[in-house]
Amino acid sequence: MSEVKTAKQWAEELTLGRKNGLLKISAEEMEKANAFCEDYKAYLDAAKTEREAAEEAIRLAKAAGFSEFQLGKKYNAGDRVYVNNRGKSVAFAVIGKQPVEKGLRITAAHIDSPRLDLKPNPLYEEIELALFKTHYYGGIKKYQWTAVPLALHGVIVKANGEVVKVCIGEKDDEPKFVVNDLLPHLAQEQSKRTLSDGIRGEELNVLVGSCPFKDDEGSELVKLNILKILFEKYGVKEEDFLSAELECVPAQKACDIGFDRSLIGAYGQDDRVCAYPALKAIIDIGTPELTAVAVLADKEEVGSDGNTGMNSDFIRDFAEDLAVMQGGRGSVALRNSKCLSADVNAATDPTFQDVMERRNASFVNYGVVVTKYTGARGKSGTSDASAEYVAFVRKMLDDSGIIWQTGELGKVDAGGGGTVAMYIANLGVDTVDLGVPVLSMHAPFETTAKLDVYMCYRAMYEFCK
Repeated sequence: MSEVKTAKQWAEELTLGRKNGLLKISAEEMEKANAFCEDYKAYLDAAKTEREAAEEAIRLAKAAGFSEFQLGKKYNAGDRVYVNNRGKSVAFAVIGKQPVEKGLRITAAHIDSPRLDLKPNPLYEEIELALFKTHYYGGIKKYQWTAVPLALHGVIVKANGEVVKVCIGEKDDEPKFVVNDLLPHLAQEQSKRTLSDGIRGEELNVLVGSCPFKDDEGSELVKLNILKILFEKYGVKEEDFLSAELECVPAQKACDIGFDRSLIGAYGQDDRVCAYPALKAIIDIGTPELTAVAVLADKEEVGSDGNTGMNSDFIRDFAEDLAVMQGGRGSVALRNSKCLSADVNAATDPTFQDVMERRNASFVNYGVVVTKYTGARGKSGTSDASAEYVAFVRKMLDDSGIIWQTGELGKVDAGGGGTVAMYIANLGVDTVDLGVPVLSMHAPFETTAKLDVYMCYRAMYEFCK
Protein backbone atom coordinates (compact mmCIF):
# COMPACT_ATOMS: atom_id res chain seq x y z
CA MET A 1 0.00 0.00 0.00
CA SER A 2 1.49 3.35 -1.04
CA GLU A 3 2.02 6.10 1.52
CA VAL A 4 -0.71 8.72 1.70
CA LYS A 5 0.86 12.16 1.56
CA THR A 6 -0.48 15.21 3.30
CA ALA A 7 -1.13 18.49 1.53
CA LYS A 8 1.97 19.88 3.20
CA GLN A 9 4.10 17.02 1.87
CA TRP A 10 2.69 17.44 -1.63
CA ALA A 11 3.32 21.19 -1.46
CA GLU A 12 6.94 20.65 -0.42
CA GLU A 13 7.43 18.22 -3.29
CA LEU A 14 5.55 19.99 -6.06
CA THR A 15 5.45 23.74 -5.48
CA LEU A 16 8.18 26.30 -6.04
CA GLY A 17 8.43 27.21 -2.36
CA ARG A 18 10.45 30.42 -2.46
CA LYS A 19 12.36 31.15 0.72
CA ASN A 20 14.65 33.92 1.91
CA GLY A 21 18.23 32.84 1.26
CA LEU A 22 19.38 34.04 4.67
CA LEU A 23 17.23 31.26 6.16
CA LYS A 24 19.02 28.70 3.97
CA ILE A 25 22.66 29.74 4.05
CA SER A 26 25.02 28.37 6.70
CA ALA A 27 26.92 30.69 9.02
CA GLU A 28 30.20 29.48 7.50
CA GLU A 29 29.12 30.29 3.95
CA MET A 30 27.76 33.68 5.03
CA GLU A 31 31.20 34.49 6.42
CA LYS A 32 32.64 33.72 2.98
CA ALA A 33 30.01 35.97 1.41
CA ASN A 34 30.91 38.84 3.75
CA ALA A 35 34.62 38.44 3.02
CA PHE A 36 33.97 38.33 -0.73
CA CYS A 37 31.96 41.53 -0.53
CA GLU A 38 34.76 43.41 1.24
CA ASP A 39 36.92 42.84 -1.85
CA TYR A 40 33.96 43.73 -4.05
CA LYS A 41 33.52 47.09 -2.29
CA ALA A 42 37.21 47.83 -2.81
CA TYR A 43 36.76 47.11 -6.53
CA LEU A 44 33.80 49.50 -6.70
CA ASP A 45 35.86 52.29 -5.14
CA ALA A 46 38.72 51.70 -7.59
CA ALA A 47 36.51 51.34 -10.68
CA LYS A 48 34.02 54.19 -11.04
CA THR A 49 34.35 54.48 -14.83
CA GLU A 50 34.59 51.90 -17.59
CA ARG A 51 38.27 52.74 -18.11
CA GLU A 52 39.05 52.32 -14.42
CA ALA A 53 37.00 49.11 -14.23
CA ALA A 54 38.92 47.60 -17.14
CA GLU A 55 42.26 48.75 -15.75
CA GLU A 56 41.57 47.39 -12.27
CA ALA A 57 40.32 44.09 -13.70
CA ILE A 58 43.52 43.69 -15.72
CA ARG A 59 45.62 44.51 -12.66
CA LEU A 60 43.87 41.82 -10.60
CA ALA A 61 44.08 39.29 -13.44
CA LYS A 62 47.78 39.89 -14.07
CA ALA A 63 48.44 39.32 -10.36
CA ALA A 64 46.71 35.95 -10.83
CA GLY A 65 48.91 34.92 -13.76
CA PHE A 66 47.06 36.28 -16.81
CA SER A 67 49.13 37.68 -19.68
CA GLU A 68 48.18 39.59 -22.81
CA PHE A 69 47.01 37.35 -25.66
CA GLN A 70 49.42 37.17 -28.60
CA LEU A 71 48.24 36.24 -32.07
CA GLY A 72 50.16 33.31 -33.48
CA LYS A 73 51.28 31.99 -30.11
CA LYS A 74 50.28 28.46 -29.12
CA TYR A 75 48.50 28.22 -25.77
CA ASN A 76 47.94 25.08 -23.74
CA ALA A 77 45.29 23.95 -21.28
CA GLY A 78 45.42 26.09 -18.14
CA ASP A 79 47.05 29.11 -19.81
CA ARG A 80 45.48 32.42 -18.81
CA VAL A 81 45.22 35.30 -21.28
CA TYR A 82 43.39 38.60 -21.79
CA VAL A 83 42.66 41.08 -24.58
CA ASN A 84 42.41 44.79 -23.79
CA ASN A 85 40.03 46.54 -26.19
CA ARG A 86 40.99 50.22 -26.24
CA GLY A 87 41.12 50.46 -22.46
CA LYS A 88 37.33 50.33 -22.14
CA SER A 89 36.44 46.67 -22.50
CA VAL A 90 38.43 43.54 -21.81
CA ALA A 91 38.09 39.78 -22.30
CA PHE A 92 39.78 37.12 -20.18
CA ALA A 93 40.20 33.45 -21.08
CA VAL A 94 41.48 30.30 -19.40
CA ILE A 95 42.27 27.65 -22.02
CA GLY A 96 40.37 24.42 -21.39
CA LYS A 97 41.26 20.75 -21.74
CA GLN A 98 38.87 20.28 -24.66
CA PRO A 99 39.40 21.94 -28.06
CA VAL A 100 38.01 25.45 -28.37
CA GLU A 101 35.69 24.21 -31.14
CA LYS A 102 33.88 22.14 -28.48
CA GLY A 103 32.53 25.45 -27.20
CA LEU A 104 33.28 28.27 -24.80
CA ARG A 105 31.78 28.99 -21.39
CA ILE A 106 31.21 32.75 -21.60
CA THR A 107 30.27 35.14 -18.82
CA ALA A 108 29.54 38.66 -20.04
CA ALA A 109 28.93 41.80 -17.97
CA HIS A 110 29.16 45.51 -18.63
CA ILE A 111 31.35 48.00 -16.78
CA ASP A 112 29.82 51.31 -17.86
CA SER A 113 27.25 53.00 -15.60
CA PRO A 114 24.95 56.04 -15.81
CA ARG A 115 26.81 59.29 -15.17
CA LEU A 116 27.27 62.91 -16.25
CA ASP A 117 29.73 63.32 -19.14
CA LEU A 118 31.32 66.69 -19.77
CA LYS A 119 30.43 68.27 -23.13
CA PRO A 120 33.33 68.87 -25.57
CA ASN A 121 33.36 72.56 -24.67
CA PRO A 122 32.25 72.38 -21.03
CA LEU A 123 33.77 75.23 -19.04
CA TYR A 124 31.90 78.53 -18.76
CA GLU A 125 31.32 81.39 -16.33
CA GLU A 126 27.98 82.86 -15.27
CA ILE A 127 27.49 85.56 -12.58
CA GLU A 128 31.08 84.98 -11.46
CA LEU A 129 30.71 81.25 -10.91
CA ALA A 130 32.51 78.64 -13.04
CA LEU A 131 30.56 75.59 -14.22
CA PHE A 132 30.83 72.55 -16.49
CA LYS A 133 28.14 71.78 -19.06
CA THR A 134 27.27 68.08 -19.04
CA HIS A 135 25.46 65.53 -21.18
CA TYR A 136 24.01 62.70 -19.12
CA TYR A 137 24.91 59.14 -20.12
CA GLY A 138 22.42 56.30 -19.84
CA GLY A 139 18.97 56.22 -18.31
CA ILE A 140 18.83 58.42 -15.23
CA LYS A 141 16.29 60.28 -13.12
CA LYS A 142 17.91 63.67 -13.56
CA TYR A 143 16.69 65.13 -10.28
CA GLN A 144 18.65 62.46 -8.36
CA TRP A 145 21.93 64.00 -9.54
CA THR A 146 21.47 67.37 -7.87
CA ALA A 147 22.93 68.31 -4.48
CA VAL A 148 25.16 65.19 -4.51
CA PRO A 149 28.95 65.44 -4.03
CA LEU A 150 30.60 64.54 -7.33
CA ALA A 151 34.10 63.50 -8.37
CA LEU A 152 35.68 64.08 -11.79
CA HIS A 153 37.24 61.06 -13.51
CA GLY A 154 38.59 60.39 -16.98
CA VAL A 155 41.31 61.21 -19.46
CA ILE A 156 42.44 64.20 -21.45
CA VAL A 157 44.37 63.45 -24.64
CA LYS A 158 46.46 66.32 -25.91
CA ALA A 159 47.02 67.02 -29.60
CA ASN A 160 50.50 65.46 -29.34
CA GLY A 161 48.97 62.17 -28.09
CA GLU A 162 49.93 62.57 -24.45
CA VAL A 163 47.28 61.02 -22.19
CA VAL A 164 46.54 62.78 -18.91
CA LYS A 165 44.57 60.83 -16.32
CA VAL A 166 42.18 62.82 -14.15
CA CYS A 167 40.72 61.82 -10.80
CA ILE A 168 39.64 64.60 -8.43
CA GLY A 169 37.24 64.29 -5.53
CA GLU A 170 37.77 60.77 -4.23
CA LYS A 171 40.24 61.55 -1.44
CA ASP A 172 39.10 63.19 1.78
CA ASP A 173 41.37 66.20 1.26
CA GLU A 174 40.32 66.78 -2.36
CA PRO A 175 37.57 69.17 -3.51
CA LYS A 176 34.24 67.82 -4.68
CA PHE A 177 31.83 69.22 -7.28
CA VAL A 178 28.05 69.59 -7.32
CA VAL A 179 24.96 70.24 -9.44
CA ASN A 180 22.91 72.75 -7.48
CA ASP A 181 19.14 72.72 -7.21
CA LEU A 182 16.59 75.45 -6.60
CA LEU A 183 15.57 76.10 -3.00
CA PRO A 184 11.99 75.07 -2.16
CA HIS A 185 11.11 78.63 -1.11
CA LEU A 186 11.45 79.78 -4.74
CA ALA A 187 10.52 76.58 -6.56
CA GLN A 188 6.82 77.17 -7.16
CA GLU A 189 7.17 77.10 -10.94
CA GLN A 190 9.71 74.26 -10.89
CA SER A 191 7.35 72.20 -8.72
CA LYS A 192 4.69 72.41 -11.43
CA ARG A 193 6.90 70.42 -13.79
CA THR A 194 6.47 66.66 -14.12
CA LEU A 195 8.89 64.54 -12.13
CA SER A 196 10.88 63.58 -15.24
CA ASP A 197 11.12 67.25 -16.18
CA GLY A 198 11.87 68.55 -12.69
CA ILE A 199 15.53 68.93 -13.63
CA ARG A 200 16.25 69.26 -17.34
CA GLY A 201 19.30 68.04 -19.17
CA GLU A 202 20.66 71.54 -19.74
CA GLU A 203 20.25 72.28 -16.01
CA LEU A 204 22.72 69.57 -14.99
CA ASN A 205 25.54 72.12 -14.73
CA VAL A 206 28.37 71.26 -12.36
CA LEU A 207 29.74 73.97 -10.09
CA VAL A 208 33.56 73.95 -10.21
CA GLY A 209 34.71 77.25 -8.71
CA SER A 210 34.05 80.85 -7.70
CA CYS A 211 37.44 82.53 -7.21
CA PRO A 212 38.43 85.14 -9.86
CA PHE A 213 41.92 85.55 -11.23
CA LYS A 214 43.36 88.34 -9.08
CA ASP A 215 45.41 91.46 -9.83
CA ASP A 216 44.15 91.77 -13.39
CA GLU A 217 41.35 93.16 -15.49
CA GLY A 218 39.18 91.38 -17.99
CA SER A 219 36.06 89.25 -18.34
CA GLU A 220 35.40 85.69 -17.14
CA LEU A 221 38.15 85.86 -14.53
CA VAL A 222 36.70 82.94 -12.55
CA LYS A 223 36.84 80.73 -15.66
CA LEU A 224 40.38 81.95 -16.29
CA ASN A 225 41.42 81.03 -12.78
CA ILE A 226 40.03 77.49 -13.24
CA LEU A 227 41.96 77.16 -16.49
CA LYS A 228 45.10 78.31 -14.69
CA ILE A 229 44.61 75.67 -11.98
CA LEU A 230 44.09 72.95 -14.58
CA PHE A 231 47.16 74.05 -16.53
CA GLU A 232 49.33 74.05 -13.42
CA LYS A 233 48.05 70.61 -12.32
CA TYR A 234 47.71 68.82 -15.65
CA GLY A 235 49.40 71.00 -18.27
CA VAL A 236 46.18 71.27 -20.29
CA LYS A 237 44.50 74.17 -22.07
CA GLU A 238 40.83 74.80 -22.83
CA GLU A 239 41.17 73.32 -26.32
CA ASP A 240 42.25 70.01 -24.77
CA PHE A 241 38.69 69.46 -23.53
CA LEU A 242 37.82 68.76 -27.17
CA SER A 243 39.72 65.46 -27.01
CA ALA A 244 38.83 64.43 -23.47
CA GLU A 245 36.55 61.87 -21.85
CA LEU A 246 35.66 63.32 -18.45
CA GLU A 247 32.87 61.95 -16.29
CA CYS A 248 31.24 63.27 -13.14
CA VAL A 249 30.34 60.41 -10.78
CA PRO A 250 29.22 60.30 -7.13
CA ALA A 251 32.12 60.85 -4.78
CA GLN A 252 31.02 58.57 -1.94
CA LYS A 253 32.64 55.21 -1.24
CA ALA A 254 30.94 51.82 -1.13
CA CYS A 255 29.61 51.01 2.32
CA ASP A 256 27.50 48.58 4.32
CA ILE A 257 23.79 49.34 4.66
CA GLY A 258 21.55 48.42 7.58
CA PHE A 259 22.03 47.74 11.29
CA ASP A 260 22.84 44.13 10.37
CA ARG A 261 25.32 45.18 7.62
CA SER A 262 23.67 42.70 5.23
CA LEU A 263 23.49 45.12 2.27
CA ILE A 264 25.90 47.15 0.15
CA GLY A 265 25.32 50.72 -0.96
CA ALA A 266 27.42 52.23 -3.75
CA TYR A 267 27.45 53.94 -7.12
CA GLY A 268 27.82 51.83 -10.27
CA GLN A 269 26.62 48.46 -9.02
CA ASP A 270 24.73 48.13 -12.30
CA ASP A 271 26.61 46.28 -13.63
CA ARG A 272 29.86 46.02 -11.71
CA VAL A 273 28.02 43.88 -9.20
CA CYS A 274 28.08 41.20 -11.92
CA ALA A 275 31.36 42.21 -13.56
CA TYR A 276 33.38 41.62 -10.39
CA PRO A 277 31.97 38.11 -9.74
CA ALA A 278 32.60 37.23 -13.40
CA LEU A 279 36.19 38.44 -13.07
CA LYS A 280 36.78 36.66 -9.77
CA ALA A 281 35.27 33.43 -11.07
CA ILE A 282 37.65 33.21 -14.02
CA ILE A 283 40.57 34.19 -11.80
CA ASP A 284 39.73 31.49 -9.25
CA ILE A 285 39.08 28.51 -11.52
CA GLY A 286 41.83 26.01 -12.25
CA THR A 287 42.03 24.34 -15.67
CA PRO A 288 38.46 24.01 -16.98
CA GLU A 289 37.14 21.32 -19.29
CA LEU A 290 35.96 23.92 -21.80
CA THR A 291 37.74 27.21 -22.41
CA ALA A 292 36.25 29.83 -20.08
CA VAL A 293 35.86 33.44 -21.23
CA ALA A 294 34.82 36.46 -19.14
CA VAL A 295 33.92 39.63 -21.05
CA LEU A 296 33.64 43.04 -19.41
CA ALA A 297 32.16 45.40 -21.97
CA ASP A 298 31.47 49.10 -22.40
CA LYS A 299 28.45 51.02 -23.77
CA GLU A 300 25.60 48.80 -22.52
CA GLU A 301 23.81 51.74 -20.96
CA VAL A 302 23.52 53.43 -24.37
CA GLY A 303 22.76 50.40 -26.53
CA SER A 304 26.05 48.42 -26.66
CA ASP A 305 27.08 50.01 -29.96
CA GLY A 306 30.55 51.29 -30.81
CA ASN A 307 33.83 49.42 -31.02
CA THR A 308 33.99 48.80 -27.25
CA GLY A 309 30.36 47.65 -26.90
CA MET A 310 29.08 44.09 -26.97
CA ASN A 311 27.45 44.74 -30.34
CA SER A 312 30.88 45.08 -31.96
CA ASP A 313 32.90 42.20 -33.44
CA PHE A 314 35.15 42.12 -30.37
CA ILE A 315 33.84 38.80 -28.97
CA ARG A 316 33.43 37.17 -32.38
CA ASP A 317 37.04 38.05 -33.22
CA PHE A 318 38.37 36.83 -29.87
CA ALA A 319 36.56 33.50 -30.27
CA GLU A 320 37.98 33.22 -33.79
CA ASP A 321 41.50 33.94 -32.55
CA LEU A 322 41.22 31.30 -29.83
CA ALA A 323 39.90 28.70 -32.28
CA VAL A 324 42.43 29.46 -35.00
CA MET A 325 45.20 29.09 -32.42
CA GLN A 326 44.22 25.38 -32.32
CA GLY A 327 43.53 25.07 -36.05
CA GLY A 328 39.76 25.41 -35.62
CA ARG A 329 37.01 27.86 -36.58
CA GLY A 330 35.46 30.50 -34.37
CA SER A 331 31.99 30.06 -35.85
CA VAL A 332 31.99 26.41 -34.80
CA ALA A 333 33.18 27.32 -31.33
CA LEU A 334 30.43 29.92 -30.90
CA ARG A 335 27.67 27.57 -32.07
CA ASN A 336 28.75 25.13 -29.36
CA SER A 337 29.09 27.80 -26.67
CA LYS A 338 27.01 28.71 -23.66
CA CYS A 339 26.80 32.12 -21.99
CA LEU A 340 25.62 33.67 -18.76
CA SER A 341 24.78 37.25 -19.63
CA ALA A 342 25.65 38.74 -16.28
CA ASP A 343 23.37 41.71 -15.76
CA VAL A 344 21.23 42.91 -12.88
CA ASN A 345 17.51 42.70 -12.38
CA ALA A 346 15.21 45.06 -10.48
CA ALA A 347 14.69 43.96 -6.89
CA THR A 348 11.18 44.45 -5.52
CA ASP A 349 11.07 47.60 -3.41
CA PRO A 350 8.61 47.39 -0.49
CA THR A 351 7.61 51.03 -1.10
CA PHE A 352 6.96 50.62 -4.84
CA GLN A 353 5.56 47.11 -5.20
CA ASP A 354 2.83 48.16 -7.63
CA VAL A 355 5.17 48.05 -10.66
CA MET A 356 6.02 44.40 -9.99
CA GLU A 357 4.11 41.21 -10.69
CA ARG A 358 4.96 39.49 -7.44
CA ARG A 359 4.89 35.89 -8.66
CA ASN A 360 7.57 36.66 -11.22
CA ALA A 361 9.57 39.37 -9.46
CA SER A 362 12.99 39.08 -7.82
CA PHE A 363 13.69 39.86 -4.19
CA VAL A 364 16.68 40.94 -2.14
CA ASN A 365 18.37 38.03 -0.29
CA TYR A 366 16.66 35.37 -2.43
CA GLY A 367 19.85 34.68 -4.38
CA VAL A 368 21.12 35.26 -7.88
CA VAL A 369 18.38 35.94 -10.47
CA VAL A 370 17.89 33.93 -13.65
CA THR A 371 16.02 36.13 -16.15
CA LYS A 372 14.77 34.11 -19.12
CA TYR A 373 14.03 37.25 -21.13
CA THR A 374 14.16 41.01 -20.66
CA GLY A 375 13.00 43.53 -23.26
CA ALA A 376 9.93 45.75 -23.16
CA ARG A 377 6.24 44.93 -23.40
CA GLY A 378 6.03 42.33 -26.21
CA LYS A 379 9.55 41.05 -25.40
CA SER A 380 11.15 43.51 -27.84
CA GLY A 381 14.92 43.77 -27.51
CA THR A 382 15.59 40.38 -25.93
CA SER A 383 16.93 36.96 -26.86
CA ASP A 384 14.47 34.87 -24.76
CA ALA A 385 16.52 31.85 -23.69
CA SER A 386 15.33 28.41 -24.74
CA ALA A 387 13.65 26.06 -22.27
CA GLU A 388 16.47 23.55 -22.84
CA TYR A 389 19.14 26.03 -21.86
CA VAL A 390 17.25 27.29 -18.81
CA ALA A 391 16.91 23.65 -17.70
CA PHE A 392 20.69 23.26 -18.06
CA VAL A 393 21.29 26.34 -15.88
CA ARG A 394 18.69 25.19 -13.32
CA LYS A 395 20.42 21.85 -12.90
CA MET A 396 23.85 23.46 -12.55
CA LEU A 397 22.62 25.81 -9.83
CA ASP A 398 20.71 23.13 -7.93
CA ASP A 399 23.51 20.58 -8.14
CA SER A 400 25.95 23.16 -6.76
CA GLY A 401 23.72 24.22 -3.86
CA ILE A 402 23.50 27.80 -5.13
CA ILE A 403 20.64 29.95 -3.84
CA TRP A 404 18.82 31.36 -6.85
CA GLN A 405 15.51 32.76 -8.05
CA THR A 406 13.81 33.84 -11.24
CA GLY A 407 12.59 37.30 -12.10
CA GLU A 408 11.14 39.61 -14.71
CA LEU A 409 11.89 43.32 -15.00
CA GLY A 410 8.52 44.54 -13.71
CA LYS A 411 4.97 44.17 -14.99
CA VAL A 412 4.51 43.50 -18.70
CA ASP A 413 3.36 47.00 -19.63
CA ALA A 414 5.21 48.89 -16.87
CA GLY A 415 8.33 49.48 -18.96
CA GLY A 416 11.23 47.07 -19.24
CA GLY A 417 14.87 47.11 -20.22
CA GLY A 418 17.58 45.26 -22.07
CA THR A 419 20.95 43.61 -21.49
CA VAL A 420 23.84 42.39 -23.62
CA ALA A 421 22.23 38.92 -23.91
CA MET A 422 20.77 39.44 -27.39
CA TYR A 423 24.10 40.50 -28.88
CA ILE A 424 25.79 37.31 -27.69
CA ALA A 425 22.80 35.18 -28.68
CA ASN A 426 23.04 36.71 -32.16
CA LEU A 427 26.43 34.99 -32.47
CA GLY A 428 24.70 31.60 -32.18
CA VAL A 429 25.45 31.17 -28.47
CA ASP A 430 22.95 29.74 -25.97
CA THR A 431 22.46 32.72 -23.64
CA VAL A 432 20.45 33.58 -20.54
CA ASP A 433 20.63 36.50 -18.13
CA LEU A 434 21.88 35.79 -14.63
CA GLY A 435 22.66 38.53 -12.14
CA VAL A 436 22.03 40.33 -8.89
CA PRO A 437 18.77 42.05 -7.86
CA VAL A 438 19.32 45.79 -7.27
CA LEU A 439 17.33 48.44 -5.41
CA SER A 440 17.40 52.03 -6.75
CA MET A 441 18.89 50.87 -10.06
CA HIS A 442 20.55 53.68 -12.09
CA ALA A 443 20.51 56.03 -9.09
CA PRO A 444 23.74 57.65 -7.86
CA PHE A 445 23.57 55.21 -4.93
CA GLU A 446 22.32 51.64 -5.51
CA THR A 447 21.69 48.85 -2.99
CA THR A 448 22.39 45.11 -3.22
CA ALA A 449 22.50 42.21 -0.76
CA LYS A 450 25.77 40.51 0.14
CA LEU A 451 24.20 37.06 -0.13
CA ASP A 452 23.03 37.75 -3.69
CA VAL A 453 26.43 39.10 -4.75
CA TYR A 454 28.18 36.01 -3.43
CA MET A 455 25.69 33.64 -5.07
CA CYS A 456 26.33 35.42 -8.37
CA TYR A 457 30.03 34.65 -7.95
CA ARG A 458 29.37 31.02 -7.06
CA ALA A 459 27.10 30.58 -10.09
CA MET A 460 29.74 31.97 -12.44
CA TYR A 461 32.47 29.89 -10.85
CA GLU A 462 30.51 26.66 -11.27
CA PHE A 463 29.60 27.61 -14.83
CA CYS A 464 33.20 28.36 -15.81
CA LYS A 465 35.02 25.54 -14.07
